[in-house]
Amino acid sequence: MNTAIAFILIFGALVFFHELGHLYFAKRAGILCREFAIGFGPKLFSFTKNETVYTIRLLPLGGYVRMAGEDPETIELKPGSKAALLLDEGGKVTKIILDNRDKYPQARVVEVEHADLEHALTIKAYEEYEDEAQIFRVSEKAQFVSGGEETQIAPYNRQFGSKTLGQRALAIFAGPAMNFVLAFLLFVIIGLVQGIPVNKPIIGELVAGSAGAKAGLQHGDVIQSINGTPTETWTDITTLIRKNPGQEITMELQRNGKSMSLQVTPAAEKEGKETVGRLGVYGPVEKSLLGSVQSGAEQTYKWTKLVFVSLIQLVTGQFSIDALSGPVGIYNLTGKVAESGSINLLGLTAALSINLGLFNLLPFPALDGGRLLFFAIEALRGKPIDRHKEGLVHFIGFALLMLLMLVVTWNDIKKFFL
Repeated sequence: MNTAIAFILIFGALVFFHELGHLYFAKRAGILCREFAIGFGPKLFSFTKNETVYTIRLLPLGGYVRMAGEDPETIELKPGSKAALLLDEGGKVTKIILDNRDKYPQARVVEVEHADLEHALTIKAYEEYEDEAQIFRVSEKAQFVSGGEETQIAPYNRQFGSKTLGQRALAIFAGPAMNFVLAFLLFVIIGLVQGIPVNKPIIGELVAGSAGAKAGLQHGDVIQSINGTPTETWTDITTLIRKNPGQEITMELQRNGKSMSLQVTPAAEKEGKETVGRLGVYGPVEKSLLGSVQSGAEQTYKWTKLVFVSLIQLVTGQFSIDALSGPVGIYNLTGKVAESGSINLLGLTAALSINLGLFNLLPFPALDGGRLLFFAIEALRGKPIDRHKEGLVHFIGFALLMLLMLVVTWNDIKKFFL
């Protein structure tokens, strides 16, 4: 598989599932989600559905869900400004046209005295040639029209800050949580396709040209004993083979219901400071939905524990920052793994998804974990931290993350060319 295609698919899956978690629970809470973006920078592709603009952007550095109320609104209706109001049959404002008003001849041109588009949803304004101001009721889904683009207004009850602490926390936590869900699903798929290792004394696949293949072992052979020691599990077999590097051993086995004996000499291979025996054979596997689900859960837990320990070591200085990989490093790794097959590519995607989920849960500003930390402080204080102060902290955190990304990317580039 082409490296670029594989990288795009992996990156897209990781970001899509992460942001989908944010989007789903934000929408369930009634929050207006203005944009669902994969990537940053210039827009490559977009379409609008159910109030949300879905975009793919140029730079593969992450993604975001832009929720109403998290950032200052880009369009305001200020006193003294002129606008054209398009009304529905019930007399409610459905469009607030700020420029190119001549394109809407049926709209009513007004000069705004006061507008409340968050709570009362009203516009107090003077129509042309009228001395008395009128109050226009505004639809919850009214659109600003400016520069040829439409932007939906955000009443307070549709803003992120209007929701309960639990709803806000769930909308943020759901992003990293979906990365663990993705990893679990991928491990389940791997189990269904590849099979789940079982601890039975049966020969599975053999490596061509290996000691086991040369000695005449075959797939499906049931090993009953090695050098007279009974073998009841695959663990028994591997333990005895490891203890006899370069030494001939006698295997009693059953093949197609017939008993037979084979003389086998395990190859001697270095494993750290130790020399162990290897036959070049794999254990048996079984394919089942229940087994795959159980294996998926076990693999997800195992990788989560491994990544968590690595993050702790990074924070405590036991793990060098030079060992971290950014987009360039992941791109190179993707190319190597793609050459070994689609199953290994699925495994890499699952591992990266867990990495992304755990990294985002770190209590660092600008990350999901940093936002959850502010929610925890809010719960203890009984009131939220000032939005401007929190925003400043997240801005500094984002700048530091970008700096880290530059350092990691530079290290990746040096590794690539050295």
